[in-house]
Amino acid sequence: MEQDTANRIEAITLDEATVIARSEDIEKEREVALRDLVEDNLFRPVRAIAQGHSGPWHVHLEVVEGMLAWHLRDAGGTEAGTIGLGMARMRRAIRDYFAICDSYYKALRRASAQEIETIDMARRGIHDRGTRHLLDALEGKVETDFETARRLFTLICVLHIKA
Repeated sequence: MEQDTANRIEAITLDEATVIARSEDIEKEREVALRDLVEDNLFRPVRAIAQGHSGPWHVHLEVVEGMLAWHLRDAGGTEAGTIGLGMARMRRAIRDYFAICDSYYKALRRASAQEIETIDMARRGIHDRGTRHLLDALEGKVETDFETARRLFTLICVLHIKA
């Protein structure tokens, strides 16, 4: 992906207030998604740009009353609005993703290479489905690409871990 300095996320944070504990495996997923996202992404919030804001963007993600809130700050650090997304269409994908991740991490410790590969293929398929749901939800709000949405979906899943 070619780097576009204005249409990208420069920094992203997650609301940690609702998180009680994360497994070591989930923490690794979070760290990789954060690092990869900031290194290479495409993020163009349509309304913020129409209101005269420009990036690179600082994004804070949090779950508020069942909605996913994306709090934006522009390149100058000015608040650039909040994007709210309903989570209904992604709930099943999030639940399925963490169920298959749990199976995958357990398999890494005791399963054959073929079993691990089968579970990993299923895990990637569920992750891709969740990513497509996220892209649909962002339609008309944020222009992004599949790889950026994929990393964002991982971070959204992490926000939904309660223990």
